[in-house]
Amino acid sequence: MSKIDESDKSNPNLIDVLLGKKEQRVIDSETMILETQKRIWGALKQGYEYTGITDESEKFLRKNVFSKIDIIVLYVDLVGSTTMTLELPEDKLAIIISSFAQEMASMITLHGGYVLKFVGDAVIGYFVATDNPLLATDNAVSCAKSMLTVIQKGINPILNQYDYPDLMVKIGVDFGQSIVVRYGSNPDVSHVDLMGPAMNIASKIQSHAKPNQILIGDDVYHRLHPVSQSSFKEIVWRNNEWKYRSRLTGEIYKVYEHIG
Repeated sequence: MSKIDESDKSNPNLIDVLLGKKEQRVIDSETMILETQKRIWGALKQGYEYTGITDESEKFLRKNVFSKIDIIVLYVDLVGSTTMTLELPEDKLAIIISSFAQEMASMITLHGGYVLKFVGDAVIGYFVATDNPLLATDNAVSCAKSMLTVIQKGINPILNQYDYPDLMVKIGVDFGQSIVVRYGSNPDVSHVDLMGPAMNIASKIQSHAKPNQILIGDDVYHRLHPVSQSSFKEIVWRNNEWKYRSRLTGEIYKVYEHIG
């Protein structure tokens, strides 16, 4: 995959600039869509690569090794990648999936979160909620909505012009306390990660979502503003589809779907 040339680097992309900033930036949806389309065009034509996506998370985790922190976990997974693998040339498939992953990572960063890792065709992000859980929750849910917006209005229209299939995702979001772990003794090099129930439940919630559906756990729902809560509806599970229980109450852990 080729890199952008030096002339492009002299005019840094908006997302690249913002990704290098720790503070949150708010941009309107129209600008967000246009910027996404510009990057997707660049990726399809010359393999445009993003910068600075996971560096901030790495720094944050290394500073907080063995600390317990409250986080909102967002897990977004690409739907139908197996079909694309069978239908698309390898080089085009690599560009589409990598661009998708980087766009999702950009949304996480733009909404004040950190990108934890890329796992296959999924992206895991987290929003630190220790100081202000209500704001972190709102940012995470807004991020999930923005992800759907940039896919449906930014990425897919470009892919359609190349006769490529539409991208769809499943998104799961949950809240909980996690501990920062380091695998090894070297503070600068050893792998760092997050461990906790929210990481697992967000993944499980995501796996039960339908294409282009946002699902959130009960602990996220109750930290949303009442106005935002009104756009979610509790899921009624059938045939023991969902068996996970709240660690606090012992009852089935409630999950809510975004209904717009």
